[in-house]
Amino acid sequence: MDRARHLPHPSRRRLLQAGALAAVPGVLLPAGRAGAQAAAVDYPGAESVPATPSNYTVSNRPTSYRVDRVIIHVTQETYADAVKIFQNPAKQVSIHYLVRSSDGHIAQCVREKDVAWHAGNWDYNTRSIGIEHEGWVDKPEYFTDAMYEKSAALTASVCARYGIPMDRAHILGHIEVPGTDHTDPGPYWDWSRYIKMVNFA
Repeated sequence: MDRARHLPHPSRRRLLQAGALAAVPGVLLPAGRAGAQAAAVDYPGAESVPATPSNYTVSNRPTSYRVDRVIIHVTQETYADAVKIFQNPAKQVSIHYLVRSSDGHIAQCVREKDVAWHAGNWDYNTRSIGIEHEGWVDKPEYFTDAMYEKSAALTASVCARYGIPMDRAHILGHIEVPGTDHTDPGPYWDWSRYIKMVNFA
């Protein structure tokens, strides 16, 4: 039996309402939809600010690759410009997390299971979580207390989840990646303070 013949036809008003709703941008819809996006993070409190899929490799870590280190970066850009770079397919670069200087706000740009293109060394990319910090290597004023605090808590969480020792042999600067031409986080990054904060987070 064809049940469709016996169902009432929707009114013109209902059809127009449905069409109008379909045309509403996602940002204007109720908070329920925004909540789904907010949940797409691995670290509680991080904001999902996805990099373009053209700038990272989809994976299934730690099954596909073990994760055994954290790599610390400095953007050499503002927070906003760094986000634009990670969302630009032409740039071919991404990061797992980006920490803002002023308040330590954390954006997650690539999920931890995926391989972000941040280290300039494929082996190190596959086995690390990359954390960018807004600022410049020669401007220590960007390395605020809030940035250190929030970043250290993030790194401690990553280390705890993957069983990474919280020491300088496993929490590296970009400059320490073999083959890199980068110098970040630079001479003003306070490693002693940072490692202590990671261990007490």
